[in-house]
Amino acid sequence: MTDAGPSRRVNRLARETSPYLLQHAHNPVDWYPWGPEALERARREDRPIFLSIGYSACHWCHVMERESFEDPAIAEQLNRDFVAIKVDREERPDLDDVYMAAVQAMTGGGGWPMSVFLTPDLQPFYGGTYFPPDDRHGMPAFPRVLAAVAEAYRERREEVVAQGRQLAEHLRNQLDVRPGTTAPEQRQLDAAVARLASTFDARHGGFGGAPKFPAPMTLEFLLRRWRRTGDDRLLGMVKVTLDRMADGGLHDQLGGGFSRYSTDARWLVPHFEKMLYDNALLAHAYLEAFRATGTPRYAQVARSTIGFMLRELLTDDGGLASALDADSEGEEGRYYTWDQGQFTSVLRSAGIDDADGRLLADYWGVTAEGNWEGRNILHVAASGAGDGVAEDLRQRARSALLAARDRRVRPGRDEKQLAAWNGMALRAMGQAALVLADDQLAAATGRLAAFIGSRLVRPDGGLWRTARSGVAHTPGFAEDYANVADGLIAAYGATGSAEHLRLADELMRRAMEEFWDEASGTFFDTGPQHDATFARPRSLVDNATPAANSVAADVLLRLALVGGDPEHDRRARRIIGAVAPALDRQPSAFGRMLSAVDRSLGEPLDAVVAGATDDPLAGELRRAVARPYAPDLVLAPMADPGHSAADAWLAKLPLFDGKLARDGRATAYVCRGYACDEPASDPERAAQQVAALVSRGGS
Repeated sequence: MTDAGPSRRVNRLARETSPYLLQHAHNPVDWYPWGPEALERARREDRPIFLSIGYSACHWCHVMERESFEDPAIAEQLNRDFVAIKVDREERPDLDDVYMAAVQAMTGGGGWPMSVFLTPDLQPFYGGTYFPPDDRHGMPAFPRVLAAVAEAYRERREEVVAQGRQLAEHLRNQLDVRPGTTAPEQRQLDAAVARLASTFDARHGGFGGAPKFPAPMTLEFLLRRWRRTGDDRLLGMVKVTLDRMADGGLHDQLGGGFSRYSTDARWLVPHFEKMLYDNALLAHAYLEAFRATGTPRYAQVARSTIGFMLRELLTDDGGLASALDADSEGEEGRYYTWDQGQFTSVLRSAGIDDADGRLLADYWGVTAEGNWEGRNILHVAASGAGDGVAEDLRQRARSALLAARDRRVRPGRDEKQLAAWNGMALRAMGQAALVLADDQLAAATGRLAAFIGSRLVRPDGGLWRTARSGVAHTPGFAEDYANVADGLIAAYGATGSAEHLRLADELMRRAMEEFWDEASGTFFDTGPQHDATFARPRSLVDNATPAANSVAADVLLRLALVGGDPEHDRRARRIIGAVAPALDRQPSAFGRMLSAVDRSLGEPLDAVVAGATDDPLAGELRRAVARPYAPDLVLAPMADPGHSAADAWLAKLPLFDGKLARDGRATAYVCRGYACDEPASDPERAAQQVAALVSRGGS
């Protein structure tokens, strides 16, 4: 511990860049970040490790800090008996995955903050999540837990070590993956749909009851199956869910964007933290629904969600920050909620009379008693409630309320920029630029891709996991490589820049060098540059974010089509084969993977657009072929081979052979299964060709 003035002291976390770790820099706990210094001390002094894992926007993480980590007596216990290590789960998903699996195995549940006790050789032997400072609601007091664990380690060492060793062996066996022996079949996807339908909430949308999480990857899979099978029941499931989420308090009715999840089944009361990845994934899902249905509202929700990301998460150096806290002024949701008097006063100040104010209150469900802890979460209160509210009145009210809200104390922002999450955002922005035909979004896509290339790509060609204020660190994980490549492919389609595609290909080749496990046919999460723990993690399940293997399979299938490399296709299909036995049994765990499987079972569909990157007609053609709902379509722009090294590289790939701009005009070549329609320079004709190919054989 070191002094920071006469009354405040700081610990080692003050040297970190993670906002979550910095939040704990003034705790009296003698915190270490994960690293050699802490691990060596634990081995040298033969002390157990107390490992605390959380993240900046985690409400209960803040609660445990206030109650326990700021308490001098509890800090004294920790400092005396343990080596205390604090980890930001978003910076170190490898540690979070491994030790969360241990906590779940020990307790049957998990969550954050995660509290786990390790032997000096990093084997877990006891753990849990939030512990209160005193016995409460059936939970043991944290000081009592610390005392019991310290005593067990001193007095029953052999038992503790044996327990840790046994658990570690169990988890290593769990993480082992057998190679696939059979390829997935269409019937498995049909069975997956049936299981999802059995848990669907027909009234409120979504799957299961409270708490209810958005499932954008699952919704995109259902859209694919609707396109493939023509079963309108699946489209109905998607539409009900998207409509109810957009109506609910989960969706910020004023500023756009979505909170993390709903604490109730009807999307009214969110847990108010806003995560970059949720909003990136949901924006993409709404865009796909707009392409599939033409419903203008879905385009509006996608646009406002991306607008939220660019307005509230964009950092000065061009990247996107990770999250906004749920709390402000010490209260969850205070920034976003209203009492009736505040709501009415703001509208009156904006020149909106009381009669219109009552209409708006009815529309957004504002009452004197409130709908949550005496305050109001704005939501579309009931179907038809807005019929008497003119759109221009709604916009006036929204602008006035948003301006008033902006004057409040804002929730804290987690400033770190994570490669995987920025990749997800890049994918959504690139798709939005095409589908919404928006030049500003195309420019934003280019800027975000440039940030990734300049700040997150290492000099050796690998990726950094995280950056903040221009300082990047921690080698990237498999999910970083896969998601950044995924985003770069979208940026390539939106901007026409071959450099984005070339970088995507280079990153996936690097990922195959560092993370590929030939024995199982899957990617590990960690590579040779990462710390070794008791087990090497490997993500196959799509949780709140897609698994590295799911994204990688989808990316490799598309790169195989564009680049013609059979090794990309082989590895993608090996990943799919490894998870095939579980797809129909646990479909909710494989949203993105199910879409990759659906792609693998269809015919290749591509559209090469030949023409200069800055040629307006080439841009129109790119947007035109992206307009019909064809989720398997791979858009492949090609500029003049002499324009750059990346363009010269692209022109040599087999897909582009003989596909040139005709008669000096940008030209689209729309193909299914390597059989192409007549070249088209008319955007409407190119869009019709894509739509016709889809209608003849699914997507």
